[in-house]
Amino acid sequence: METLLIVISVLMIVLVLLQSSKASDASQIITGGNSMLLGKIKERGAEKFITRLTYALGFAFIIISFILSVK
Repeated sequence: METLLIVISVLMIVLVLLQSSKASDASQIITGGNSMLLGKIKERGAEKFITRLTYALGFAFIIISFILSVK
């Protein structure tokens, strides 16, 4: 079970690094740029898949961590 948690952790790190465009957009909130950041821009294709996979892995990480903490 611990090995699965490590694999999920590494996959989440890789997926978050692949989403670097969101990080650069989010940094513009502080500097006051990009008024369309919170607009209705929809993700499509691979970007949408990566986002959903990140959510699923995050959920799995939380559940497995909880199970391991109860043991």
